[in-house]
Amino acid sequence: MSRPRLLDLFCKAGGAAVGYSRAGFDVIGVDIQDQPHYPFPFYRGDAVKIAAAVKHGEFDAIHASPPCQAFSALRNMKNAKTTHLDLLTPIRTILAATKIPYVIENVPGAPMRRDYVLCGTKFGLGTDDAQLRRHRWFEVGNGWPWSLVPPCDHDKRAGIEVYGHGTPGRVYRKAKTVCVNGKPGGTSSRDGILFHSQNERCVAMGIDWMNRDELTQAIPPAYTEFIGRQLLRVL
Repeated sequence: MSRPRLLDLFCKAGGAAVGYSRAGFDVIGVDIQDQPHYPFPFYRGDAVKIAAAVKHGEFDAIHASPPCQAFSALRNMKNAKTTHLDLLTPIRTILAATKIPYVIENVPGAPMRRDYVLCGTKFGLGTDDAQLRRHRWFEVGNGWPWSLVPPCDHDKRAGIEVYGHGTPGRVYRKAKTVCVNGKPGGTSSRDGILFHSQNERCVAMGIDWMNRDELTQAIPPAYTEFIGRQLLRVL
């Protein structure tokens, strides 16, 4: 029996794709930039235009992770000089019109429904000393219901985040949440800061094939494996 086909729009290096593959989908990725580490068939192109050209029956499901910078809290940082386009709004309209079951993923605060709210603590992700507290919203549509999700499990350990590009990754031991961003490095005793290594970041995310910049844009495969298994029940 053939596996259902899923179109992975704005695919980046394939964090979402690997989760869907583990759930039982054959995945094809599309991104406007080359993605040399994408682990499945890949096509370079404009995801919005390709989505608009998809015909019913060509794919069993569509996932879209439009750029989140327009909605991320990082947009308010003092050094954030770039204005980012909102590609989420047009892709929602296009995917609804396809009548194909779809999933849209983005950051908290994005203009979309919160049908699923997932966090690394729901899946036991993290390192020995820090939890992955990477929250993401998922909207699903076109004929499939969503189910209950496990609750967040933030315990007394520090949290670990993975984001950004410019500044060193850091762990604030005195804070409830650990922020890991930019280039990983060594250690520092100042303000209780510990710098995570790239390997520790990969372990926390459940990803071992991406470089630093790719990792900051990824979602853990555990998220889409969970959603993919729900989707398979209605296909």
